[in-house]
Amino acid sequence: MRAEAQAHVEKINAAMALVRRFIEWDRALRRLDELNARVEDPALWNDPKQAQAIMQERRRLDESIAAVKAIETDRDDTVELIEMAEAEGDTDMEAEANASLAALAERAETDKVKALLAGEADANNTYIEVNAGAGGTESQDWASMLQRMYQRWAERHGMKVELIDYHAGEQAGIKSATMMLKGENAYGWAKTESGVHRLVRISPYDSSARRHTSFASVWVYPEVDDNIDIVINESELRIDTYRASGAGGQHINTTDSAVRITHLPTGIVVQCQNQRSQHKNKAEAYNQLRARLYERELAEREAVANATNASKTDIGWGHQIRSYVLQPYQLVKDLRTGVTSTAPSDVLDGALDPFMAAALSQRVTGETVEVEDVD
Repeated sequence: MRAEAQAHVEKINAAMALVRRFIEWDRALRRLDELNARVEDPALWNDPKQAQAIMQERRRLDESIAAVKAIETDRDDTVELIEMAEAEGDTDMEAEANASLAALAERAETDKVKALLAGEADANNTYIEVNAGAGGTESQDWASMLQRMYQRWAERHGMKVELIDYHAGEQAGIKSATMMLKGENAYGWAKTESGVHRLVRISPYDSSARRHTSFASVWVYPEVDDNIDIVINESELRIDTYRASGAGGQHINTTDSAVRITHLPTGIVVQCQNQRSQHKNKAEAYNQLRARLYERELAEREAVANATNASKTDIGWGHQIRSYVLQPYQLVKDLRTGVTSTAPSDVLDGALDPFMAAALSQRVTGETVEVEDVD
C-alpha cells in the first residue's frame, strides 16, 4: 500500500485499539454473553428497575463491540480492494478505495470519542465554573474570555447554557461565573477542562503595550440526578446570604436573595444568585454542592483505580493544563497531551473538540506527554 493509505490504516488501528482497551475487550465479550443470557430469563422483569439497568448496560456493550467489529471488517475489505487495484493498475478503483479508507478513519475517530463518553456521569448536564486568578483586570478579562469560549463551544454542540452565578470585575471581565450546560454528554466532553488556563498577550489595558501573562481556573462537575445518592449533613454546612447583582450591573436586587453554601469538611463553596427568590437560589446551590461532592468522589475513584496516574486527576489551582499565546505569535498548546492550534481565535470561539478528545484518550492510555510550556 502507498503511504497515504497506510497512514489511514494506522489511524484506524490506533482508534480501535484504544476502544478495545477502554471497554476491556475480552471482559466485555464475556459480560455481553452473561447479559444476553440474563435477558432470556423471564424472571429478570420481576425487578423492573434492575432489568432496565441490565438492558442499558447490554445495549451500550453491544453497540461498542458491534462498532469495533464493523470498522475492522470495513478496514480489511477496503485494504484488500486497494491491494487488488494496485496489482491491476486500476488507478480509479484505487482512488475510490483510498477515499473510502479516509472516511473510515474519520468514522473510527468519531466512534472512539463516542466510546470514551461512557463514564458513570458522562451523559449528565454539567456545571462549568470559571474564576479569575491574581492580577486584577487582566485576569478578570481573561476569565470572561474563557466563559465565552465555553458558551460558544456549548452552542456549537446544540447545548443550552444557563448562567447560575456571576460576579463582575471592577473595571472589566469577571471575578467568577458558574454556568450550567445542558445537552448530550455535556459532562463527558467537558470534564477534562478542569485546571488552570494561561493567557499571554499584549494587554489592552496597558498604555505601554507590554506583554502580560494572566491565569484563570476552570472547574467542571456533573449535575447530579435522582439516581445518584449524595448525603449532605446539614450540621456540616455554613449558609450565608448576600445581595445579588446581575451580570454587568444590569439589575440589582433590593433583598439578600443570593445564597452561598460552604461545606466545612471539604472547604467546597458554592453560590447562586440567578433567581430573585432566596429559596430557589438555595435549592440551586444545594444542587451545585451535591454535584461538586459527586465530582470529588469520581476523581477519588479514578485516582484509586489508577494510582500511577493520580496526579492527572489532581484538579486544582496549581494544575496548569493549557496555554493560549496571542502575542508575539499565535499558538494554543495543551500541556498534557501536546495538542496545539495555530488559530487561537478559533479556539477562543469554541473550537475545543480536538483538545477534549485528546485528553479523553489520555485518560484511557495513562500515557503522559512531556510538553514544554510556551512563552
